[in-house]
Amino acid sequence: MPTTRSSTFSAPEGATEKTTNGNKRKANTSALKAPAKRSKKATGPEPNLQKNQPEDEPTVATQVQISLRSSTWEPPVLVPAELMFSFDDARRHLIQADDRFEELFNRMQCKPYQQLESLHPFRALVTSILGQQISWLAARSVVYRFTRLYDPSMPEKPDDYNEYKAPTSFFPSPQQVCSTDIPTLRSAGLSGRKAEYVRDLANRFADGRLSTEKLIQANDEELAEMLIEVKGIGRWTVDMFAIFSLRRPDILPVGDLGVQRGVLRWFLALHHPTYNFALSPEKIDANSDDKAEGKSNKEKKGAKKAISPDSEDEDADDELPSVAADSSAVPPAASSNDIKQEEVSAFPPTFTPSIREALHKPPKDQAPPPLPAGLTAAILKSRLDGKKKIKGALLTPQEMEDLTESWKPYRSLGVYYMWSLAEAKV
Repeated sequence: MPTTRSSTFSAPEGATEKTTNGNKRKANTSALKAPAKRSKKATGPEPNLQKNQPEDEPTVATQVQISLRSSTWEPPVLVPAELMFSFDDARRHLIQADDRFEELFNRMQCKPYQQLESLHPFRALVTSILGQQISWLAARSVVYRFTRLYDPSMPEKPDDYNEYKAPTSFFPSPQQVCSTDIPTLRSAGLSGRKAEYVRDLANRFADGRLSTEKLIQANDEELAEMLIEVKGIGRWTVDMFAIFSLRRPDILPVGDLGVQRGVLRWFLALHHPTYNFALSPEKIDANSDDKAEGKSNKEKKGAKKAISPDSEDEDADDELPSVAADSSAVPPAASSNDIKQEEVSAFPPTFTPSIREALHKPPKDQAPPPLPAGLTAAILKSRLDGKKKIKGALLTPQEMEDLTESWKPYRSLGVYYMWSLAEAKV
């Protein structure tokens, strides 16, 4: 695992820095250079000053540049691109618990656990917070504008910055975010509350209350305790972070309606073979809107938004559905910064017709395992039909635990595939 350098770094002009993939690139020093001294003979107002603004009051851009010049650079400690358990053991265990999983593993990669990459927890959690209550495209725009605050040399539009797609590309440090005031953060499109959330998270990384090492070494409950103390982070975000960033093997997000719906359909297909359902073409609606992207009112009208159950943003749309009506939201995966919509989502695609046929396949040489006490195929069907919801949920936490008991200690992998069933239309 890489370790943080204790010495500070100041890149000289024209220097190069080495990325994690070994490629060299020219170090960005534009924000680190001291401003040129103004000639005594120069006349006219100081540059970058807004109209009627006192000369001793810096503009937003100047404040950020000052913050950059006063900060020191240290390479972030990344979560290594490796698993802390055997994927083959997990695969065998789930197939033994329910042999229908074999079809899934053969046809669909379990992306968080098979496409491994190094990532920084601070970046992943900031991305998750910024994505609350807004569409996918809006989230991409806000994250980019937030990043560009600290590197003004980046193009104005994210489509023009290919390097931004890489998880190891530039992202501000916690120290830099700590030294940025709320108005400056809001200038990048953050609401006042999200700006406070991001500042609180940055402060905890900067003063050592949070670190990559602490997050990796904590057990699941310790991880939840540390992160839930952060403003704007709740249990759902912790579960998504544990699955998609830390790649924990046994996480069951009982409050995620997408997972609840997928689990219902998974077991209903086994215990009610004649029950038929069709899947929507895509899990993610590629037509999500964003004012910053210049979409028309017609396009905005039907756009799907990604909503986190942890979100408490005061700028949220009054017409957004409640948590109970939402399935899932943007997980804090490093790939959430990518440019193409299909690459944005860390969730899996919906099942193909052939996989749906496999869902009704009975276990080999044995009867299906009985449903937990209190649950029948008829009850599962009524929950999906919306006739017997439980306080807005489809399954209680205990029912989720009981249904997936045989998946332990690798429930995270089974959960990943449940999202493929989340958008089915009865």
